[in-house]
Amino acid sequence: MKNEESKTKKQDSSIALKGLSLSVLTLGSRVLGLIREMTKAHFLGTSSQSDAFSIAFLVPNLFRRLFAENSISVAFIPTFKTYLKDNETPEDRKTTQEFISATFTLLCFLVTTFVVLCMFLTPLILRIFYGFKKYDFDSFSEAVILTRMMFPYLVVISIAAFFQGILNGVKIFSPSGFTPILFNGIVIAFTYIFAPHTANPARAMAIGVVTGGTVQALFQLPFVLKTKWAVSFTSLKNAFTNPGTRRVLKLVAPTIVGMAAYQLNDIFSTSVANRVNEGLVSSLQYSLRLQELILGIFAVTIGTVILPDLTGFAKQKKWKDFNKMLTNALKIMILISIPVTAYCIIMKRSLVATLFATGRFNENSIETTTAVFHYHIIGLVFIALNRILSPSFYAQEDAVSPTFAGIINVAVNVILAYALSIPMGGNGIALALSIASAVNTVILFVLLLRKKDVDSKHISLSSGLYALKIAVFSIIAAVPVYFAREPLLNFFEGHNRWISYGCPVAVSGIIFAIVGVILLLATKDPIISPLVKKLVKR
Repeated sequence: MKNEESKTKKQDSSIALKGLSLSVLTLGSRVLGLIREMTKAHFLGTSSQSDAFSIAFLVPNLFRRLFAENSISVAFIPTFKTYLKDNETPEDRKTTQEFISATFTLLCFLVTTFVVLCMFLTPLILRIFYGFKKYDFDSFSEAVILTRMMFPYLVVISIAAFFQGILNGVKIFSPSGFTPILFNGIVIAFTYIFAPHTANPARAMAIGVVTGGTVQALFQLPFVLKTKWAVSFTSLKNAFTNPGTRRVLKLVAPTIVGMAAYQLNDIFSTSVANRVNEGLVSSLQYSLRLQELILGIFAVTIGTVILPDLTGFAKQKKWKDFNKMLTNALKIMILISIPVTAYCIIMKRSLVATLFATGRFNENSIETTTAVFHYHIIGLVFIALNRILSPSFYAQEDAVSPTFAGIINVAVNVILAYALSIPMGGNGIALALSIASAVNTVILFVLLLRKKDVDSKHISLSSGLYALKIAVFSIIAAVPVYFAREPLLNFFEGHNRWISYGCPVAVSGIIFAIVGVILLLATKDPIISPLVKKLVKR
């Protein structure tokens, strides 16, 4: 019994260390991602040219989630883990290597073929975003050029995701966690370096995107080779007939419909926003980037770290460990996302102004982005929970359940985005996404109840009660921030944005954090208390 407890503690410690390491890298990536958006705000603001770049960058990114992130997380990693588990003899190792080569060949062939086709069809694809009747011809023409410039990014980023899948499969996370830092740094640098020498700053950013994606792939290659797995091509016949790739395709197939449907969220929202008002597409993107900064540091990190371990627990039928890890991950998401939501609702304008109010990002841009951010941020907790719940299904080789939830999510978002955009404009589009995310969370919890090996009732009840407690604490901690906001803004006004807006954000954030931590420690919170004790001992 003691050995089991000791083993569990070691596993928790290992996960915590991996999570901490990856969190630091993710924080750097998200900060640089935000600086990338600040750079875009400086050069492009919320102009039609900014909308053109936002749409052009969105298109390959939509397909990236299908070819890269979705396929690797849902299908490749679980299959690769199965091969590694049976990797005991030279013959087994040869079989695993054949699987890797077949998958790499298949991925490169499919993505390259798709990109070439899409580059020819770019004008038709963009009509979905701009509409077939009335649209800004200059913005549309620029978007066509930018999209064609950035489509090759899909090829290199898919290869980068494949390398990440190999590394994550053997529980190596840091190299892949560092590559987004390289990507964002290159895009920022290229924008400043090449903007004076290109037709417009958007094209300089596009060059940076493709270069950054290429570097993401190349940087991970040496680390992959250190694992003793080769990256090589095989014949297309072998690629399509390999048992491993067949299994990958089988796992991916149900999610293709769901993921394709899920991408309709971005497509439809962007299309509606583009017709509501010029610059609204960019405002929505700036708002989402700010939300992703907050979300990505922990949600993406924990989701990435727990997937291989959840998969292992499910394969070995260690459901007690599976349930414990899933419950703790959900509580960590709640502990982070609910307080952050409360704080951001109060300080939203100062946050937006601090980060983006420069160059062509004027007062109108601040007001529009602040308004949509208010409605985006209320969905933060649901998006965070979805990032944890979905991997729990994939770990059990169930891609159908999150796919079904995703389809419902899309249907709700599409209907509400159109309906709410009429009376509320861009605010309605943002609110629709938050409501759809909440519906998605509820459906995933309901579907979890059908898993007989998962103690879903305990997980749901425990998470729900914890969320209620954190919500109450967040409201209490928000009260002093609410009353201190105006005096702080008045005290620091009259300086540059980093002082006028940034200092009130920092001071109020410290007040909010102190009150929140005191409340958590006073109630001996099961998540924060052990962490504080360890820090005090050190």
